[in-house]
Amino acid sequence: MKIVRRVGASPRERGSVSGQSCPDIFELSDGRFAVIGTEATDALDAELPPDASRADYERIVVISRETLLHAKADIPDA
Repeated sequence: MKIVRRVGASPRERGSVSGQSCPDIFELSDGRFAVIGTEATDALDAELPPDASRADYERIVVISRETLLHAKADIPDA
């Protein structure tokens, strides 16, 4: 598994002064996506709707709206 490309604008392009330690989205060589965000499993686990669940090895990660909106144009439709 390797990172193929960044999806959306870099943190610096989104206005991060340092360009580091910011939410980010990457497409992986196997077609999945990796997300850098704030870990929020404890805060949001009980908020999941009844038809959603996560495995013990999965975490709920939060990214800013700005990060996802900047990535929207780069996310494939299929």
